[in-house]
Amino acid sequence: MNIIIFVAAHKKYQMPQDSIYTPLHVGAQGKEQIPGFTPDNTGDNISSKNPYYCELTGLYWAWKNSKADYIGLCHYRRYFSAAKHIPKTEEEKFKVVLNSGQAEKLLSTADVILPKKRNYFIETIYNHYKHTMYIEPLDITEQIIKEKYPEYVYEFEQLKHTTKMHAFNMFIMKKELLDRYCTWLFDILGEVEKQVDTSQYSDFHKRFFGRISERLLDVWIKTNKIQYAEIPVIDMQNINWANKIKSFLVAKFTGKRYEKSF
Repeated sequence: MNIIIFVAAHKKYQMPQDSIYTPLHVGAQGKEQIPGFTPDNTGDNISSKNPYYCELTGLYWAWKNSKADYIGLCHYRRYFSAAKHIPKTEEEKFKVVLNSGQAEKLLSTADVILPKKRNYFIETIYNHYKHTMYIEPLDITEQIIKEKYPEYVYEFEQLKHTTKMHAFNMFIMKKELLDRYCTWLFDILGEVEKQVDTSQYSDFHKRFFGRISERLLDVWIKTNKIQYAEIPVIDMQNINWANKIKSFLVAKFTGKRYEKSF
């Protein structure tokens, strides 16, 4: 089973030792090459769009240029793990990152590996986006889906009713499924790009393409009834949850949007 998990990164960073992981320099266009990292500005690529598309420039590169049987995407500070107990230190966390044997076992019974769902508890996925970001790009996405892919409308509408989602643009899936998913995803995002004036947003808010795609993954998975396995995701660096929760509540109850990542 030929599996490659591309690790999206914009700087030099420690990588897992298992051979299934390939560090991918996202947004490499115009930047100094990172030794040992595959740049996403070779072959068929959209590397120059990284300030807007985030890790999706890496996904696009993997889709267009990798011939692996299974292709995955994760982040240099965030990985899948099959461990029952997550260590506290980053050094120890790297020892429990998903390995090739564990990935093969999961993919022997499922077509896709996804993160365990994130639950926002007190608001829906749509409302969370509305409170923390500018909602217009997501609403335009809905209109594009209605016009071009009406069979996906029902699951898109569920974003307004569910509090749970598979987040982070992380997954491992069969190449033929990746072909179908990316053809659909990048067609929609290309239409969104034509219709949204990004000049009205700060650099942080211009990155909405990556955030929209997080919401679209479940829409595609559910509509196509794709069989998947869920496993935890570990953050290699500790998150300030008190600050994150505070910002979440402030956005919900005061309408103050996020202005940075957490």
